[in-house]
Amino acid sequence: MFRFGNQKVFEIGSVKIGGELGENPTVLIGSIFYGKHKIVEDEKKGIFNREAAEKLIKEVEELSDKTGNPGLVDVVGMSEEAIKKYMEFVADVTDKPFLVDSAMADIKIAAVEYAKEAGLEKRVIYNSISPESKDKEIEALENSDIEAAVVLTYTFNVISSKARLEALEKILPKLEKAGITKPIVDTFVMDVPSLPASAKAAMEIKKKYGFPCGSGAHNAIASWRGFRNMFGKDAEKSAVLIANTMQLVLGSDFVLYGPVEDAKHVFPAVFTLDTAYRYFARTKDFIEV
Repeated sequence: MFRFGNQKVFEIGSVKIGGELGENPTVLIGSIFYGKHKIVEDEKKGIFNREAAEKLIKEVEELSDKTGNPGLVDVVGMSEEAIKKYMEFVADVTDKPFLVDSAMADIKIAAVEYAKEAGLEKRVIYNSISPESKDKEIEALENSDIEAAVVLTYTFNVISSKARLEALEKILPKLEKAGITKPIVDTFVMDVPSLPASAKAAMEIKKKYGFPCGSGAHNAIASWRGFRNMFGKDAEKSAVLIANTMQLVLGSDFVLYGPVEDAKHVFPAVFTLDTAYRYFARTKDFIEV
């Protein structure tokens, strides 16, 4: 069992994230309102099946209550209008913190502005700040009271852990300017070959900086176009579970596990891992990293 030392624990809303293995339950983050999500009727206007969305969030909360693993949602917006509607809905349905996410900077900035208007800044986790984040994003965060953000260690060298560490070091000045005091580091998974580099980078970052780490490890299987042809659709769930838990075995603190519908698979798997480590932590039989 790995022990890093000097691990930071951030409290975001009612959720603690970070620490040594076995100290706090792994945080599990599922995406909602993502591209082509079947509960969304109009991605631009933010029209969606409210009953179905609430059911998904409540299912996550039930699993969280059973396992003790905090379950958060990553709110993905395809327009400024849509992400504001989604945020209002999610904030009303759950008292947990949640992530705001989009491929477009202007949409994320709109989310920051809405969080300020609605008094949600302490519950919002900005997803994400990367080496490529625009100045206007950093300025919007600077002018808000948002404290937490996903830090994406994006790099073209997908099989290098060192490149991820270098990416983090480029982002640190942006975090300071933006007023982000609770960074959670996404060590960037794009495909299956990038999984080991992501896991190794997380260990190195935790050792050097103590930041909570994780990744969107499901991307490894989602991007593997030939996998379903080889093994069939059902086999993808098994492969995604391996990808999502691989980094957690090595000490990471959270995982962006993909569509929120996959919560029913991810929570029991991670609960098993967390239970094993929680008991083993009592032996103090650590491998110092």
